[in-house]
Amino acid sequence: GLLIFEALAYKNNQLNATGNIMKKTLVKLTPIALAITTLTACSPASETAKTAPEPIKTEQPAGQSESERLNAFFERTFEEDLKRSPLFQSYLGKKWDYDKWDDISDEEADARIAIAKNRLEKLNSFDTSKLSEQEQLSLRLYKLGIERDLANDEFRHHRYIVHQFRAAHTQVPSFLINIHSVKSKEDARAYIGRLDNVRTYFDQVIEQMKVREKAGVFPPAWAYDQMIDASKNVITGAPFDSSEIPSTIWEDFQNKVNSLDITEAEKTTLLGEAKAALVTSVMPSYEKFIEELAHQREITPEGDGVWRLPNGDQWYQNRLNWFTTTDLTAEEVHQIGLDNVERIHDAMRDIMKQVKFEGTLQEFFVFMREDEQFYLPSTDEGRQQYLDMAKTAIDDMREAIPEYFGILPEAPMIVKRVEAFREQSAGKAFYQSPAQDGSRPGIYYANLYDMKAMPTYQLEALAYHEGIPGHHMQRAIAQELEGVPQFQKFLSFTAYTEGWGLYTEELAKDMGFYKDPYSDFGRLAMELWRACRLVVDTGIHAKKWTREEAVDYLVENTPNPEYDAQKAIERYIAMPGQATAYMIGKLKIMELREHAQAELGDKFDWKGFHDEVLKYGPVPLSILEENINAWITSQKRA
Repeated sequence: GLLIFEALAYKNNQLNATGNIMKKTLVKLTPIALAITTLTACSPASETAKTAPEPIKTEQPAGQSESERLNAFFERTFEEDLKRSPLFQSYLGKKWDYDKWDDISDEEADARIAIAKNRLEKLNSFDTSKLSEQEQLSLRLYKLGIERDLANDEFRHHRYIVHQFRAAHTQVPSFLINIHSVKSKEDARAYIGRLDNVRTYFDQVIEQMKVREKAGVFPPAWAYDQMIDASKNVITGAPFDSSEIPSTIWEDFQNKVNSLDITEAEKTTLLGEAKAALVTSVMPSYEKFIEELAHQREITPEGDGVWRLPNGDQWYQNRLNWFTTTDLTAEEVHQIGLDNVERIHDAMRDIMKQVKFEGTLQEFFVFMREDEQFYLPSTDEGRQQYLDMAKTAIDDMREAIPEYFGILPEAPMIVKRVEAFREQSAGKAFYQSPAQDGSRPGIYYANLYDMKAMPTYQLEALAYHEGIPGHHMQRAIAQELEGVPQFQKFLSFTAYTEGWGLYTEELAKDMGFYKDPYSDFGRLAMELWRACRLVVDTGIHAKKWTREEAVDYLVENTPNPEYDAQKAIERYIAMPGQATAYMIGKLKIMELREHAQAELGDKFDWKGFHDEVLKYGPVPLSILEENINAWITSQKRA
């Protein structure tokens, strides 16, 4: 995420606290795989999809320019990748393999690597002197993505195939409910097909768990307990037991089928087939999965961080490179975190003076954590009030956006509560991109399971980060870009994407929001949370901190409640390195904006800067820096 600034004094404080991020970004390690190849996916694609296709032909047909040849290559390979991923097809609103899950077998991974190597050779055949700057950038990003994927393949089995935060057991219901739309009998039959194919998908998941068991790669023991509980939740209720309350999936399918304009007899047939699939495929698959979880729980090594895994240090450095798109070491990331925690604590003390609070910063944290004025009731009414307030904040921001952005998204966005079946294990808030064809809006999900973890003083900043001008602006705009190849719109560079989200939290202050000092404290609290992530993520995975030590650090240094801290630390343990991308990305974007402001003076244009950040889609931080520097040069000449 992104945007913000107070004055050049802020710049000096922030640059002092960042260490030297500007010099640590690099091109060589930037690409973060195509989104297509990083979807945590499901069961089998077709048999033909398991073998690498014929080598891609790049001969230049008569009369075809180099630009046309490159664009044809991009279109053809994007389509090939899309055909290998039924899940990504569904995310884009396509229904080619609507009854299937993705193939997560090693055979499929081997095929993807073979394809990647083939494509890397073909990329060298293009004459870059005959391409536009945009095409040269696209070619560079494509090549970087492949090189990054190939480098990561060394650690293929280090990634947890299951963890409590996001894995197969919650993916199945969340995907069916939120992505698999049912507009016809054929869609309903495809839904039933996916239910039947859960068996094959979970067989692959379990096989990958066994591969990792042999390699000595396991999540911590406590994570298995949460996965077992969440799995049991999915197969609780009708038709899995004698309960009259429908299970989550069964309720979803009934609602979707009953809304179809078909005969009652047809509805009865579909419902009967779905019930049979739930009982004969989904239920035994989950039971087998739960059995494997229970087995691995007993043999996972002690500890929480990846240092406990074979070659854990190298794996963690790989994750830092991947998520931050820099070559920062764990020690450097840790120190940047400590420096920024100190900076933000000082800014919070200024808020304390504004509200005339007498006491220490830690006492102020306790006040913010416990005073009832900052929390809505833990009732249906209280939760609805939170959603309404979040919608109002986004609507107000939407009105102000045109003054700061030239490029605006066309896709709508809604605010939604995280579903009950996954709210205990899901994160505090997250965003789901809209379907590219307009069939599904962007969604800001708020987790309202524990209302004490969702204080109203953080509501504004959270809404801006997940909604507008944060993730919805960046991701919807990327999907809608014209003159940019499809693959480029769906690249995943976490430091860019999450850096933008965090940047927009502060941008809102520059735009005149956070009129209540407590809301401004909430903005600082969320930035502080991201600074602390640099400390605790490296603490856990490189310095051998325990889960409890990391939780204690968050409770002592932030106003967030202990439950919030515990769930966050569990997420960082499950996804090593990911949490460091937010602050590293935001600091970089701030650096670049302040550099542009200093260089351009009165010529600096908010719209121009933001459009330059967004108009290429996701990029690594090093390329973002190049783009902004080129924009600065062009503005000077204007």
